[in-house]
Amino acid sequence: MTKRQVIYEVLKGNKPPYVPWSFKFTVEPKEWLQKFYNEEDLDIALGNHILNLGSDIGFFEEIEPNMFQDVFKVVWDRSIDKDIGNPREPLIKEPTMEGVYFPNPHDPRFFANIESEIEKKPDLFRVFQIGFSLYERAWSMRGMENLLMDFMMNPEFVKELLRKIADYNIAQIEKAMEYDIDAVYFGDDWGQQHGLIFGIEFWEEFMYPEIKRMYKAVRDKGKYVMIHSCGDVDELFPLLVDAGLNSFNPFQPEVMDLFEILPQYRGRLAFHGGLSMQKTLPFGTPDDVRNDSEKLLELGKDGGYIFSPSHSVESDTSMENILTFIEVAQNQPAYLAHTGSEPVKLLEKYKAINAGK
Repeated sequence: MTKRQVIYEVLKGNKPPYVPWSFKFTVEPKEWLQKFYNEEDLDIALGNHILNLGSDIGFFEEIEPNMFQDVFKVVWDRSIDKDIGNPREPLIKEPTMEGVYFPNPHDPRFFANIESEIEKKPDLFRVFQIGFSLYERAWSMRGMENLLMDFMMNPEFVKELLRKIADYNIAQIEKAMEYDIDAVYFGDDWGQQHGLIFGIEFWEEFMYPEIKRMYKAVRDKGKYVMIHSCGDVDELFPLLVDAGLNSFNPFQPEVMDLFEILPQYRGRLAFHGGLSMQKTLPFGTPDDVRNDSEKLLELGKDGGYIFSPSHSVESDTSMENILTFIEVAQNQPAYLAHTGSEPVKLLEKYKAINAGK
């Protein structure tokens, strides 16, 4: 069974031969791992099961040092945050769609790597990514405070803006479906540490109609829907499942009871994430990381789970802690038996490298 087929089993709600995994990293830890493995492309070295395709947000151009312009012409200041950054200023100054720029959803740059990546890694589950898929795209263009006030003061403007963003995404999805992909991933943060940013009533009024349209565009083509939303959003799960959602990420343990929610939804909704990015990884010991990882893998044995930290791993996590969760995933007895692989000893290798310095 290929890694692609293992993910299919998880999404179907079946018990997989082992718990699959897929890890992401921000700039600095990614560079650490590339140096450790002496490998630019980490998917194979890490044993990832998911192949991320496209350009999720649409960053293609550095217009000046630390300033990156996305395809919607929002300029992001990365002088502090090197991965995404902060919008320099709102593009939409007033609550009107007059003169608002929308890019070409079929821009070839979004699709340039799909065929070559699939050819290099044909056994991975193929996911076309659409980051900032609705609310985040809207606030990045209008400004977060402005948009939240518009919910109350200019609701028709908000609905028109979200409708146009969803139309853009659906047009991009239709193009992506020309390739042999398995799923579409939508990124859109709706939550905070306790509850939604703007409440479920506003979410249902403004977000849900467009979410249903976008998910339907994917499901009508026989593909899977995967999403990312940080924060305490589990009150939305019933609505999201009804809309066609198959997999939720990042599954944060600080805001959700993983061990209650996963069994409750197994067979209806899969989860990807769960290893604490707020506590265990930055502040725990390798033993803490190992213990939490093993508990999550045990939870996922019956299906419905893809192992991962609860976000892209950041530079406040030590290399020892990073190598620990990778090692635990790759050394699952069921995985070793299924693949005929030998156990990896990443921490031993890392210690030997440091001892030789």
